[in-house]
Amino acid sequence: MAKTIQAIRGMNDCLPTQSPLWQKLENTVKHVISAYGYNEVRMPIVEETNLFSRAVGEETDVVSKEMYTFEDRNGDSLTLRPEGTAGCVRACIQNSLINRDEQRLWYMGPMFRHERPQKGRYRQFHQCGVEVFGLNGPDVDAELIMMTARLWRELGIDKHVRLELNSIGSLEDRANYRIALVAFLEQHVDVLDDDCKRRMHTNPLRVLDTKNPDIQAVLGDAPRLSDYLGDESKQHFAGLCELLDAAGIEYTVNERLVRGLDYYNRTVFEWITESLGAQGTVCGGGRYDGLVEQLGGKATPAVGFAMGLERLVLMLETLELTDVRRSVDVYMVTAGEGTMMAGLKLAEQLREQVPGLRVMNHFGGGNFKKQFKRADKVGAAVALVLGENEVADGTVVLKDLIGGTQETYSQADVTAKLAELV
Repeated sequence: MAKTIQAIRGMNDCLPTQSPLWQKLENTVKHVISAYGYNEVRMPIVEETNLFSRAVGEETDVVSKEMYTFEDRNGDSLTLRPEGTAGCVRACIQNSLINRDEQRLWYMGPMFRHERPQKGRYRQFHQCGVEVFGLNGPDVDAELIMMTARLWRELGIDKHVRLELNSIGSLEDRANYRIALVAFLEQHVDVLDDDCKRRMHTNPLRVLDTKNPDIQAVLGDAPRLSDYLGDESKQHFAGLCELLDAAGIEYTVNERLVRGLDYYNRTVFEWITESLGAQGTVCGGGRYDGLVEQLGGKATPAVGFAMGLERLVLMLETLELTDVRRSVDVYMVTAGEGTMMAGLKLAEQLREQVPGLRVMNHFGGGNFKKQFKRADKVGAAVALVLGENEVADGTVVLKDLIGGTQETYSQADVTAKLAELV
């Protein structure tokens, strides 16, 4: 017997029993984002490797450790996208979208990072991202945070997430702060673990969000980034906080919040939950005003966020918020000569007259008992029964599979009753 082929570690199937919850989440996300007037953009899964090394940063863990990179047959270095912002920026530059007007965009799809799989963290994972180009005020930063807050309310998880904010300032602000931070870290190098020692000279701000408690204790005496912010950065952050206060959005200012990618500046934020153990961040984002120019476009202010869909699905499951619409509304039961064709025709008529109604026809024969058993198994709300007598007089029996009652309707009148199921 041939050896069975398994899915690649960290890349998981989404089975029919799981997909309804995914569809509920995806549809809710699309509904909320569209309420703000944002437009969908779809980018390739594969991009030139240089796009991510330039945008995300050579010294980040994503680029240095986690990317799926390979040479194609032409010898070009290509990478499965590890995140969506860089590709979205590339698409906007290449298609001259930014030159025309401000852009408010969103996307959804798979991303890839080669890291140790664990609960809520996979090698193929799915993100929804929102990006805005051409607006530089704190008002759009506030709207993105308000958008995510609305999504949490729609999903019913708003009591289980909290918002953390910070401003990491401009490139100049951070350059000045970096000097002071590195000097401080060098004085405490004996406490740093190997990862922090490496980052101390390559990406020292990342030391600030280490999870090592011993290093966190030392960092309590580290220079504060807020002391190095310029006036413009301070005014922008104060304006954002004022808008969030007015909107009733609760938040905590976390001066150690820096995000993991090099392109961020000024506003950074994360939505965090305690419901998922170690994988606590369900959404994060901020400003990246220099990235468009860095990738060859004209200088353009930009801000965005991304949320991991696997973590949101896991959160919905953990909180038992898994009620989804049944996959089948109506199951068509037929028995007798000429009833199969009549059932197919009636099902098509119902789909035409009641948009959104989910009708499944029974195939493969069998008595009524077998067919009703199948209807129960697929979770149908009602069964429509067509025998030879019903076909002859243009009627159909509607059996409520939940309540157990049944009534006979004319085939012309049954549509009004079934419209209640949609």
